[in-house]
Amino acid sequence: MEYTATMARDTDRQEQFRVLIERHRGIVFKVAHTYAWQADDREELTQEIAMQLWRAFPGYDPARPFPTWMYRIALNVAISFVRSNGRRVDHAVPLDEELHDLADASAVDHEADQQVRALHHFIHAQEPLDRALLLLYLEDRSYREMAEILGISETNVATKISRLKQRIRDEI
Repeated sequence: MEYTATMARDTDRQEQFRVLIERHRGIVFKVAHTYAWQADDREELTQEIAMQLWRAFPGYDPARPFPTWMYRIALNVAISFVRSNGRRVDHAVPLDEELHDLADASAVDHEADQQVRALHHFIHAQEPLDRALLLLYLEDRSYREMAEILGISETNVATKISRLKQRIRDEI
């Protein structure tokens, strides 16, 4: 009887995890596209993120927003991936398919296309933490949420975002 109850809890937990991951899978893909430039690396990073999310899931507090928890783990895995593998930017790739489609659609407007490409290059030239901040900022996350995800203070987020915006204005 005890064994059956344990199996039922495990099945429920697996299903809960599957539903949450499916609902928020775009986060994993955005992070992987932001931190890995080759298809093989993106696939490896995506799998590593999924594995770490599963390992950490027993510690997830349902009272907290799942996307915030997911971003924090995904970004930490991605930053470790970049640092441990010594990967650096060789060329820019789109953050996600929507941004890629935006770049394609704006090809008619050459100036807009150049601005999107310049932003891509700028983002991919940043250090991993700054890249994470820009990704979250472009996702319209609050400073509080960014701070919670990245484990830094809201003041630090505000300062870094302000500096990144100024650098974007200066460089693009």
